[in-house]
Amino acid sequence: MGKYVNSNLTAGEHIVYEATYHWIIFLSLKAVLTLFISPLITFHTSEFAITNKRIIMKVGLIRRRTMELNIPKVESVGVDQSIPGRILGYGSISVVGTGGTKETFDKISKPLEFRKAFQQFQS
Repeated sequence: MGKYVNSNLTAGEHIVYEATYHWIIFLSLKAVLTLFISPLITFHTSEFAITNKRIIMKVGLIRRRTMELNIPKVESVGVDQSIPGRILGYGSISVVGTGGTKETFDKISKPLEFRKAFQQFQS
């Protein structure tokens, strides 16, 4: 896993599931116009993890967007997959926390496995 997640783990906390962006992020006009540098940076600077205590998500190199929620404070993890997403194995993950906090991350690889890993630690 990347530096951000590892540097923010607390005592007794360990990673139980890691996710990445799907390779589909390389198939866009933005990717072609930037000679595939933009999606490459996005792929390598993004971290999605579930630990035994919380969900941690970080995207961005210069402009960073993070989301960290303790597992008891998460109301649900939603998965949205289009038909191509179901066929190729990618989708959007929406994490809803108590108080109405909602964060959505698109084009995540194996989103159903991410939700399943969360549900195992929620109970």
